[in-house]
Amino acid sequence: MTPDWIGAFFIGLVGAGHCMGMCGGIASMLTMGQANPSKLTPLFYNLGRLSSYALIGGMVGGAVSSISEVSQLNNVLVWLRITAAVFMILLACYIGRWWHGLLYIEKLGQVIWRGISPAGRSLLPLRRPVYAIPFGFIWGWLPCGLVYSTLTWSAVSGNALNGASVMLAFGLGTLPAMLLVGHSAGSLYKLQNNTMFRHVAATALLLYGLYTGYGAISILSITY
Repeated sequence: MTPDWIGAFFIGLVGAGHCMGMCGGIASMLTMGQANPSKLTPLFYNLGRLSSYALIGGMVGGAVSSISEVSQLNNVLVWLRITAAVFMILLACYIGRWWHGLLYIEKLGQVIWRGISPAGRSLLPLRRPVYAIPFGFIWGWLPCGLVYSTLTWSAVSGNALNGASVMLAFGLGTLPAMLLVGHSAGSLYKLQNNTMFRHVAATALLLYGLYTGYGAISILSITY
């Protein structure tokens, strides 16, 4: 297990309040038109969602790794590491509620989402619980600043497998909150909105972002 996997899981865990805000309404969509909703539906939905995270993480990690090898530009990964550090700092500011600049980046994904979302809505109402898997897979592409931040880690992970693992770790971090939506999520939501908890979590991410950026800049200074 690498530090990036742990960090990605931590982002998912502390940022799950944002996930509940964006995806919480989907819980009602999953059971729309169903007299006796299956308890498997949320599990299938999250299975699809995590699969989409792993896929895009693998695609990004593999693509960046291949480009770096073919071009023999090793500094590309270093610059991407710096980019990942910047996103980490932006994410820390968002979680700490010190600055919400990450939301501007999140809005950029709306262009792509407008083309993808009709495919997900076409599956509603879900005829069977298993249909929640493709529905969750599509909804995993919902524009999200947390996802974009973690994707920058996948980009510098070194290969497709590591890239997929980073995004899967992030998805697993969001899983407890998403499975608790509509049940006992209130206590978890209160914890994530606790000022002390948010500041401690944000500070930890900020320090890790600064550490990551410092390490990448140190490599650049040696190279040049």
